Amino acid sequence: MRKLERLQLLKDMIQEAIDRGASSVEQVHQYIAELPFDALEKAGVLDDDKLKLKAKQRHTIGMVYDAIRRINREIGQLISDQFENLEESQQVAKVLNEKSAKAKPAGKVRVSTRAKR
Repeated sequence: MRKLERLQLLKDMIQEAIDRGASSVEQVHQYIAELPFDALEKAGVLDDDKLKLKAKQRHTIGMVYDAIRRINREIGQLISDQFENLEESQQVAKVLNEKSAKAKPAGKVRVSTRAKR
């Protein structure tokens, strides 16, 4: 496996770990954030208007973690694009080197510096 392929694979693994990690942390965050609402709801202290806050809080927390996952995808795409540019530049260099090698003459040509008489 070429070095760039290994780096791309590593990037993909890191990106996936960040995505899964963000989802796991979001679940824990949502659970902990709902505990006070659940306790107050069971105690009969919350009315319908205050229960709407629970939904808003859940939505806001979800938006934060969605942003983290979106940024992770965008950074991953940016890195993938750079890998692709690097591979393309390596291919261009290879083609140019091959063309340059074919264009060189087989033997050395001596150019006389003496003036003709």
